[in-house]
Amino acid sequence: MVLQVTNSPFNQEQVELLNRLLPTLTESQRIWLNGYLAALQGSAVVTASGAAPVAPLATNAPVISKEVTVLFGSQTGKSQGLAKKMSKKLEELGFQVTLSSMADFKSNNLKKIQNLLVLVSTHGEGDPPDNAISFHEFLHSKRAPKLEDLRFSVLSLGDTSYELFCQTGKDFDKRLEELGGKRLAPRVDCDVDFDEPAAEWMSSVLSSLSEASSGSTAVSGAQAAVESGTESEYSRTNPFQAEVLENLNLNGRGSDRETRHIEISLEGSNLQYEPGDCLGIYPENHPRLVDELIEAMGWKAEELVTINKNGDKRSLREALLHNYEITVLTKPLLEQVAKLTSSNGLQELLAAGREQDLKTYINGRDLLDLVQDYSLKGVSAGEFVAILRKMPARLYSIASSSKAFPDEVHVTVRTVRYETQGRERYGVCSVQLAERIKSGETLPVYIQNNPNFKLPENSETPIIMIGPGTGVAPFRAFLGEREETGAEGKSWLFYGDQHFSTDFLYQIEWQKWLKDGVLTRMDVAFSRDTDQKVYVQHRMLEKSAELYKWLQEGAIVYVCGDEKKMAHDVHATLATIIEQEGGFSSEEAAEYLTRMQQQKRYQRDVY
Repeated sequence: MVLQVTNSPFNQEQVELLNRLLPTLTESQRIWLNGYLAALQGSAVVTASGAAPVAPLATNAPVISKEVTVLFGSQTGKSQGLAKKMSKKLEELGFQVTLSSMADFKSNNLKKIQNLLVLVSTHGEGDPPDNAISFHEFLHSKRAPKLEDLRFSVLSLGDTSYELFCQTGKDFDKRLEELGGKRLAPRVDCDVDFDEPAAEWMSSVLSSLSEASSGSTAVSGAQAAVESGTESEYSRTNPFQAEVLENLNLNGRGSDRETRHIEISLEGSNLQYEPGDCLGIYPENHPRLVDELIEAMGWKAEELVTINKNGDKRSLREALLHNYEITVLTKPLLEQVAKLTSSNGLQELLAAGREQDLKTYINGRDLLDLVQDYSLKGVSAGEFVAILRKMPARLYSIASSSKAFPDEVHVTVRTVRYETQGRERYGVCSVQLAERIKSGETLPVYIQNNPNFKLPENSETPIIMIGPGTGVAPFRAFLGEREETGAEGKSWLFYGDQHFSTDFLYQIEWQKWLKDGVLTRMDVAFSRDTDQKVYVQHRMLEKSAELYKWLQEGAIVYVCGDEKKMAHDVHATLATIIEQEGGFSSEEAAEYLTRMQQQKRYQRDVY
């Protein structure tokens, strides 16, 4: 950044001073300076300490608070991570920041807030994440106050492959406006590739706040966050190429399931994790599907295509293998494809009134289906890949304790294979791990921290873990950690799968922990070994009196696994147990569970 004398209104001395200053400014300092200059009336002098006295504003200008409340609703920790990042930027600009989970926020304080930032994900089919439920309900109730003095902005995280994309963020944005709030910056809805839009939202909000509060938000050296010298350079946007140490099938011979136990080296990465966190893996698409897509479109595999905004290029085949998602169809993608083609059939599918037909078509089909069904051959490779969504990472619950396995991380992955529309389909990452990744090869990985699924700080607190199938993965990490730390609290595991003889994942380890007292008790359910299918919730009901006793003793309940059915059934079962054993009404039992969630005594990692 160098100022040229020929095209500037400054004299030579001013140009030299500016050219000495501008290259040294951080992003936060540039934002502050921009806001300061925009709001400045009259003249001011920036002091050596960084404080800038500002000329008086017009008498009718509102007094803008330097206090900002940042609320997050997060299931896997992404929104929480972004909220922390935003809070740090605000503090560097001199704002006083209150950062809080929506579950911890006292709703009666909402009326007192002048600047509110909401960062929230959407979970399942348009639902709020667990730690946003109570605040979402409050805001949409009659108890919600009028908020005429509130200025707010919403960052919403979601996934366009779901019909109700970013619905929770849209709900908050609409409701805050209905209550009288004014937007600091427009809501931004982020897909799974959220880094760039999230950064743009942060910049927009920071500029708006800085301009409104003028030069009073000077950077304070004492407030500027200091990066930890031990922080890893590897992240979601810069994954670590990690070597695979072991790749084993946990299921016995004769099982119709394949579950891989993958042990991965983190040596040299400085990546840190705790039990309850997730490992992000960037997969590659199946080579067969990529080749069939290229052939169907009449493209050349070696043709170079642009893969990012920097203009970097890669061969078409490599780009389709590694950079783009081609196994999931979404309405936004079909709308973009329709603009590139003259396909009447595709236009008709997207027409108003055919929403259910579109939903049915999208479900279970991939990009090759779309190309073949609507004869899309003729669109250039460059145009086509430009509208594709970036390949999202797959998140897997970590199945190891770093205390037990230093410089390693383990994951448990169920291989997905099925047939539909006359073709074999496969889970992108799970089949890659099962078929094409051997020991000694590498995978691009990063750690996704999940502060909402953590062991209790007090090691004497009892824990109840419910995790059928691969949902048991984080509980292997929990017990490994408790063994290493010598935790004395009671522990109870409910585990289920299809067959005892072939599908009892990590059986030897559970038995050892039971023998050593690390695991206090274990109840199992193998659904295909009995005439009537038995699941974990049935075992919970059988032990309802004892389970309720543990709850009364302060036990924390953890649930991990399938969100669509298992988690709902387990939730209903917990409510039934509380109602029956505690003598509550159904409404009181529901409130009991809500309080447990608010107290972080009921934590879920569901997908």
